[in-house]
Parts: sequence; structure tokens; C-alpha cells
Amino acid sequence: MKIYRSKRIPFKGFAAINLFGFIVVRKGVFANETLLNHERIHTAQMRELGFIFFYVFYGLEWLIRLPFKGNAYRKISFEQEAYDHQNEPSYLEVRKHFAPYRFYLLKRKKKKTQKKRNKTKRFDPTL
Repeated sequence: MKIYRSKRIPFKGFAAINLFGFIVVRKGVFANETLLNHERIHTAQMRELGFIFFYVFYGLEWLIRLPFKGNAYRKISFEQEAYDHQNEPSYLEVRKHFAPYRFYLLKRKKKKTQKKRNKTKRFDPTL
């Protein structure tokens, strides 16, 4: 993995960006193992989908999430997977194909089942 340093890329507020498998780190930022693992996860996602499709899906997902409450960037399924596993050095060895979408779908299922459970749990005054 090739690492480049730049003053202008990525934008302020971001430490690094993965462009077609090349990591660009902002000058003055220490590229620690956690940061590099995060970007390696993105490289695996890109290889899996193909670089162009990765960026198309990433951009579309960001645009769809933009009008909703919260940070659209952090809610992108690719970012959720990378942030959740960036501290696991061996994650890429056990990662399953299309993990970002599985991750997103499983999260939605968990939320739905939790909502159903909350609806069925009612206060029983006889207890």
C-alpha cells in the first residue's frame, strides 16, 4: 500500500483518504496502525465492488443520508464497517464478502426486533 502526504488532500477535519487504493495522509498527521487498518478495509471494499462502483455507491449512499438527522459520512455503510473494525488487525483475514451491506442489513434487523420487543413489553400492574 502506497502512502502519500499532502497539505490539501484530504479536506480539513479528515486525517486520510483512500483514492483507488493509494492512501493520502494530511501533512502533520501520524499514520498509525488504526488509521492504516481503516484505509485497508476501504481498499478491500473497493476491490470487492470494483473501484468505480465503490465510489458510485459511496456517493449515492452519502447523498441519500445527507438530509437526515446525524452525520451522513458516519452513517455510510462502508464507513460503519471500517470504523467498527479499524482496531482489529486481523479483521481482513476473516472479513466476509460484501460485509458493509450485511452489516447495514443486520443493524436494521436488530433495530426492528428491538422495536417489536419494546412494544410487547408493557407494564403489568399486577406484578
